[in-house]
Amino acid sequence: MKAVQFRASGRAPEVVDIPRPEPGPGQVLLRVTAAGVCHSDITIMGWPAEQFPFPLPMTLGHEGAGTVAEVGDGVTGVRVGEAVAVYGAWGCGRCPKCAVGKENYCLYAGELGIMSPGLGGPGAMAEYLLVDSDRHLVPLDGLDPVHAVPLTDAGLTPYHAIKGSLPKLVPGSTAVVIGAGGLGHLAVQLLRALSPARVIALDVSEDKLALASEVGAHEAIPSDEQSAQAVRRLTDGRGAEAVFDFVGAQSTVTLAGACAAAEGDVVVVGLGGGSLGVGFGTLAHEVSVRAPYWGSRSELIEVLDLARAGAISVHTETYPLDQAPLAYERLHEGAVRGRAVILP
Repeated sequence: MKAVQFRASGRAPEVVDIPRPEPGPGQVLLRVTAAGVCHSDITIMGWPAEQFPFPLPMTLGHEGAGTVAEVGDGVTGVRVGEAVAVYGAWGCGRCPKCAVGKENYCLYAGELGIMSPGLGGPGAMAEYLLVDSDRHLVPLDGLDPVHAVPLTDAGLTPYHAIKGSLPKLVPGSTAVVIGAGGLGHLAVQLLRALSPARVIALDVSEDKLALASEVGAHEAIPSDEQSAQAVRRLTDGRGAEAVFDFVGAQSTVTLAGACAAAEGDVVVVGLGGGSLGVGFGTLAHEVSVRAPYWGSRSELIEVLDLARAGAISVHTETYPLDQAPLAYERLHEGAVRGRAVILP
């Protein structure tokens, strides 16, 4: 079968032929219908060889959707022909975090060598994907896989990040979204669907600011050295009750801290490598800083329910499997509007 693999540090991903996997006991084989392209893949592929934590070559794609092609012995939770989305944060399934569906925070995944698809394990950017357990699969129930597959990360990650700040997003509050790309344009929609907060989007791209406005941002302003002052002006000097940074570079993390109101939240989601110091006088009083990761299985179900209700939708552009390297090039150049999706 064809697959898109990252094969060596310093090289672009390649389309290669690899053996089709066979499901063993408890496993499910999916015929992939859609796979999302994520900027975190570019970050990971940019890590130096001596720091790269995963075995190579690695089939990319941690956002996956497909149709059940085969099931191994003992699988009862899905049926052949069923359309499903893949919950990508795989854990042990037995620790206290996994027991409540928070496999993104599994206590033992590292020591047990459990790797998520596309993040160490073989990913969804292939004709077939082997899934370790049917508990990682959520029925699409009529959702278009092209528009649903980004929700497994680009929807789930901001949903999880935003849920933690909802108690502060009361009437009269303000939320700031830094980075209006794949995750950010969904964060704007989720904030509008889940809270009465005023939503301010910041980005360096005029096109992405236009997209943020299209999907519901009350204000969309350029991200630059004047952004924090602009947010303060728009909030009568108070700042924002919650700031969500989907870039995570040092400049944007610093900006996020400068935008936060007293008792506000700064939520660093992007993998840009930035950090924010916490100490008396460095931020507004009692600002909380969080760095969440992905989301729980139950939250993915909630995100898909929001999509079925029409509360959120993903702006996508599609590519055949052979053009996946081009999709990564466009994403690296900042030319993708919304989310790129690969169609095997």
